[in-house]
This record gives sequence, structure tokens and C-alpha cells, in this order.
Amino acid sequence: MNIGIVAHDNRKEDLLQWVEHNKKILKEHRLVCTGTTGKLVADLLYGTIINESKVKRLKSGPLGGDQQMGSRISSERIDVLIFLWDPMSAQPHDPDVKALLRLAVLYNIPTACNRSTADYIISSPLFDNQGYDPIKKDYSKYINREVK
Repeated sequence: MNIGIVAHDNRKEDLLQWVEHNKKILKEHRLVCTGTTGKLVADLLYGTIINESKVKRLKSGPLGGDQQMGSRISSERIDVLIFLWDPMSAQPHDPDVKALLRLAVLYNIPTACNRSTADYIISSPLFDNQGYDPIKKDYSKYINREVK
């Protein structure tokens, strides 16, 4: 599975504790992380040698990493999104954050915005079940609508 991982600065410590707690499971999957989060996750899981085949680092969120993650969601290259965002701080890239969350909903990607939900997702019997295929909404009527 391709697991997208994003964490705002004030949530990175929480995310790293979650990664540490779930490292055995996470090491079995390909992780796609934004900037600094990716470095921290890779260091925690694999030491200072970053294994690009296991942890793909995108740009930092404010530098386009959220949009890169959204692109991967829209091209069906992310199966689960763990996005620990900071509800107490304004983000300079708030529109990108909203767009990323919108795409996760649009493409029906299981998304955790807090640690409790991340725990539910990773402990679900559906997690890592090769037979699970999330329902994809058909947007053909919207795409083929007549524009007046």
C-alpha cells in the first residue's frame, strides 16, 4: 500500500510517536511524505540512510508538497492518508491543505486527521487487505455535463 503521511510542525512529535508505535506495520508499505516529515519518518524507521523505495519525500507542504500529495491521490497512487494537521495555528498554505483534504474525500481515500483515527485505520481488518477495493464515485455526469 502507498500511505501518504503529512504533519504540520506542531503535530510532528505526535506523528513520530505514532510511527514508532506502528513501525513494524509501516515498514511493510511504501510511505509518501511531505518534506521534513519524510526525513523524520525515514530517520526513525531506517536510520540516517533514506530508502527512497520505502519513503518517498515530496517537497515541504508550503513549497508544493501538499499539492504533490494531492496529485498522487488524484492519480490513484495513495491508498491511505495520515494528515495530522494543526487546528490551532493558521498555515500560510491553508488553501493547499483544504485542497488536499478535498481530494482525499473526492477519491474516497481513508484519511486520518488525528492520532485516534490513524489508530483506527491502521488497526482495521480492512487495512492491508489485498481484496479491499474502495468504492469510487462515478463523476462522468459531472464531467460530461453541458455547460451553458
